[in-house]
Amino acid sequence: MTKIAIINDTHFGVRLDSPVFLDHQENFFKNVFFPEIDKQKIKIVFDLGDTFDRRKIINLNTLKRSRHFFFNELQKRNIEYHAVVGNHSVYYKNTNEINSMDLLLNEYNNFNFYIHETKELEFDNVKFLLVPWLTDVNIEKCLDDIKNTNASFILGHFEIKGFEYMKGSIAEHGLDRKIFETFEGVYSGHFHHPSHYNNIKYLGAQYEMDWSDYGEKRGFHIFDTKKRNLKFIENKTKIFHKIYY
Repeated sequence: MTKIAIINDTHFGVRLDSPVFLDHQENFFKNVFFPEIDKQKIKIVFDLGDTFDRRKIINLNTLKRSRHFFFNELQKRNIEYHAVVGNHSVYYKNTNEINSMDLLLNEYNNFNFYIHETKELEFDNVKFLLVPWLTDVNIEKCLDDIKNTNASFILGHFEIKGFEYMKGSIAEHGLDRKIFETFEGVYSGHFHHPSHYNNIKYLGAQYEMDWSDYGEKRGFHIFDTKKRNLKFIENKTKIFHKIYY
């Protein structure tokens, strides 16, 4: 049996590299994420995109602090880290060629980035297909891989038509969900609002980042290869509060 921690849309540097939100993010990893994966002896992490928030620049304080509370902690535990690029990871809109993951994190051991092509991974006879952000350059090949894979679970940073990207707002453009109907489970980042329909599940962000997140549960997920399901680990720390007087 293998347990895999799944995160997505961490958005290090959110809100113009706000130190307050960096504190909020660090609190989640220090007090929720790493204690839980230590407790469950998890050695594999999937990251489903938008690890950094800023597409065209990196704030040095954000980079230093995120290395300290996240990337260095992964390496210290010898975690096998598998990450796809998301739309916030890439400089151009039509290609993933220039991206923050490849440029900023290459010196870490056991870090694997999927930038242009899909990647099949297998643990305990459970096969996963990881899919990077789809652009004009890679969409044809990636959709062909999705069509022809024999993986049971597909994970990526998808924009799927008909799902809520925030409460009450429906995506009118994107992939047809029929593309994914043969899979046992489809897990995606990109939309921060958690939702699901049949076998497709938008996991939602780990923590609150704007007021549209207020009142929603936040946290991360653990996949169990024996049970073939997800367990939600809640992050109960909130940054947005309403006071009535």
